[in-house]
Amino acid sequence: MAKSMRVKTDDQVIVTSGKDAGKTGRVVRTDPKRRRVYVEGLNIIKRHERPRSTSDMSKAQAGGIVEKEGPIDASNVMLLDPKDNKPTRVGVRVDDGGKRVRYAKRTGTAID
Repeated sequence: MAKSMRVKTDDQVIVTSGKDAGKTGRVVRTDPKRRRVYVEGLNIIKRHERPRSTSDMSKAQAGGIVEKEGPIDASNVMLLDPKDNKPTRVGVRVDDGGKRVRYAKRTGTAID
């Protein structure tokens, strides 16, 4: 069983390697099975899409070249510490109520 991803949707992250290294953004979606994250505005890829028509013409999609976020491996992003906006590793601990809580290892503050 693979280790669970410690980055979740809506987290602020910084990319540590690759063509977008040093850039920050918000996680749009995650793919835990493949250990990938999609970060808003980063790793932009172009896809050719054909026009889609439906019975309701207001929902019809235009075709052409569409730019969208591509996947980034979870090991290539680091969570930004909510306290001082610097990259940090993420730990998981159990609080007094027995609830699982993610925390920034850099400062010890809870993330969730």
